[in-house]
Amino acid sequence: MVGFGNWVAIMKVFRRFLSFFLVLGALTLVGCSSQVTTEASASPASSPMDTPAAIAAGTQPTNLPKLEGKATVEMIVKGEPITIEVDGTNAPVTAGNFVDLAQKGVYTGLVFHRVVREPQPFVVQGGDPQSKDTNFPSERLGTGGFIDPATSKPRYIPLEIKPVGADKPTYSQTFGTAGISAKPKLRHTRGAIAMARSSLPDSASSQFYIALTDLIFLDGDYAVFGYVTKGMETVDKIQQGDRIESIKVVSGGDLKKGT
Repeated sequence: MVGFGNWVAIMKVFRRFLSFFLVLGALTLVGCSSQVTTEASASPASSPMDTPAAIAAGTQPTNLPKLEGKATVEMIVKGEPITIEVDGTNAPVTAGNFVDLAQKGVYTGLVFHRVVREPQPFVVQGGDPQSKDTNFPSERLGTGGFIDPATSKPRYIPLEIKPVGADKPTYSQTFGTAGISAKPKLRHTRGAIAMARSSLPDSASSQFYIALTDLIFLDGDYAVFGYVTKGMETVDKIQQGDRIESIKVVSGGDLKKGT
């Protein structure tokens, strides 16, 4: 017979794995759109899309907007403000991409297409540009990314995670792949905002998620780039189908390109 203590331990392990797979499903870009690959078939050889070029680990890309320092972004959902501190000090490319898209108006009007609260709070996810079209099939949301009008091609950003004690982030590799044992500087605590992506490390584009609870088991695999500092009570009320009514950078937001 399994003792009570052992049974509790088993249930904790089971809940951890259940949580892991549910959240991965919420964070992964899926569907049949040509803009992204599916989780099951994601590979450069078989993908029908233009996959992002691999960037050498530890090398900061030079052709993407980067945020200098920190910026404050205000997002309005359900008529209420959500204040986000975006951290360009520790995630310059990821934060720069988000700020750039906010300044371009890309996020305004987009839907939170995936909300995971059961069996316990996990994430709210949005940022698919296809959701601006009210006639776009809801079952296909989560498959889109930002198309740069300057190139008419998707913009992808590399996986960017800075280890504690490091001078710069690691690019294009999860901590497990890179053999990094240190913790990330920016962790998946409640209110963290991070980039959704497919199984390819460098496939993030415009979709993001906000952690509804601590999701530390995602640390080192997904790129956190800021935190909700005010308005988590509004985030907690977001339902699937709610739209970003407006978004603006209220302070900071200095972007640059190059090293």
